Amino acid sequence: MLTISLEKIDFLPPTRVTDDTSVLTLKNLVFEPLLRWDKGSVSPGLFSHWTHTEDGCNWAFHIREGAVFHDGKRCVAEDIISFLNGILDAVDTFGMKWSYARYLKDARISADSDAILCVSNPKPIADIVDIFSEFYICRLDANGRPVLGTGRYRVSDYEPQKNVLLEKTNGASGPDRILALAEKHADMRYEQLRSGYVDAASNLERVDKALDFSPDYQWGKAVNTLSVMYYLNCSKGIFQSPAARLAVNHAVDSQAIADGIFHGLAVPSSTVVSPFHMGAVQANLSPIPFDRQKARRLLDGLDTSAEIELRTPTFMPERAPEISRFVAESLEAVGLKVSIKTELDRPEYARQIGRKEMGDMAIFDSSPHSTYRILNDKISSATKAVWWQGYHDDETEALIAAANETAENSDRARAYARCLRRLQQNPPWLYLVHPVDVFAARKNQRGLSIDHKGTLNIF
Repeated sequence: MLTISLEKIDFLPPTRVTDDTSVLTLKNLVFEPLLRWDKGSVSPGLFSHWTHTEDGCNWAFHIREGAVFHDGKRCVAEDIISFLNGILDAVDTFGMKWSYARYLKDARISADSDAILCVSNPKPIADIVDIFSEFYICRLDANGRPVLGTGRYRVSDYEPQKNVLLEKTNGASGPDRILALAEKHADMRYEQLRSGYVDAASNLERVDKALDFSPDYQWGKAVNTLSVMYYLNCSKGIFQSPAARLAVNHAVDSQAIADGIFHGLAVPSSTVVSPFHMGAVQANLSPIPFDRQKARRLLDGLDTSAEIELRTPTFMPERAPEISRFVAESLEAVGLKVSIKTELDRPEYARQIGRKEMGDMAIFDSSPHSTYRILNDKISSATKAVWWQGYHDDETEALIAAANETAENSDRARAYARCLRRLQQNPPWLYLVHPVDVFAARKNQRGLSIDHKGTLNIF
């Protein structure tokens, strides 16, 4: 049996989508995503293959042969339709409507047969593959727990927020049984490994001090797709100016944040997405260089007399207060006046940002691994969605529209690359870092790895 320590143990309701790395680790074992995401591309998951019309408006997704839930029920297209309808009618953890309802508002989702799901839309909907990669199909068991999946492992015992025992299904790879234990504190998870209580521990990048990376253990690291960034208020104040937005990106040494505040477990950002999002490789961008003199030149001629209100929560992203103090000092070093306003209620902070109550700048963690979702939810002035903060650039909008009309993956990646390059030239945010996720395990433990979503993979 393999015993692992995770930050939390939870199986969320079917209507909830999450980027929590502990929850995703369990999901990937017990459930199957409709499609698997890997470095900006998708591959088969519960859907074994799919086709689309040349115009990208009509799609047919085929359920893999032999897909069966852990209670023996065959997985059919109607199960997936029911699952999707639940998500489209639901709200997220902050009580806000999921964006998926907007993406699919004009789409018709139907079952061509038990094994084929069809999606038809008046306009090209190539982003459907990105969306489907976030959905892990599950059903409720007899006790109302959302633990019935079609994945490699079935849940045999489960105590929410404490532990779960998983048993391998016939013919699957991996250890016969996996015991996952919940431990909130990263330092304690590391201690559990050192004491021999567990075989592996995840999210050790969150320990209070710098990790020692002891040679007594095997270590795995991966840069996460999550972006730690600041929304800039493009609707009013100094950040209506593209020059001011570019100036603050030159004013902040993001490498110093990565090295100092994150103890080296982060890499600087270059644009609105990570190096692993679709279009990032083709864009081939380097971070905006730290250059205080250039920042001051860009601010010349702008009215910098008003104090900038910088807003921060106490967590999510991790180390938010420390980052905010560093950023405030960096902006003051180029002649800006900054005050920090801290919100102690993290869900309320998210709701405030969604209501555009963000001051002049607000730290946030941009988590979708879909380039489409980030552009649609946070950048586009055509959609003006919940996380949009007043940014408008005609060139960017035209590039986003062109990408949305592109169905083939290679062409779509190049179209996204053009968007990402423009968003470095005329940034809507202050780009900071992408954290590095870390796990450790016994040296003789095999079959463990970590991906860019922070998922601990077990084979």
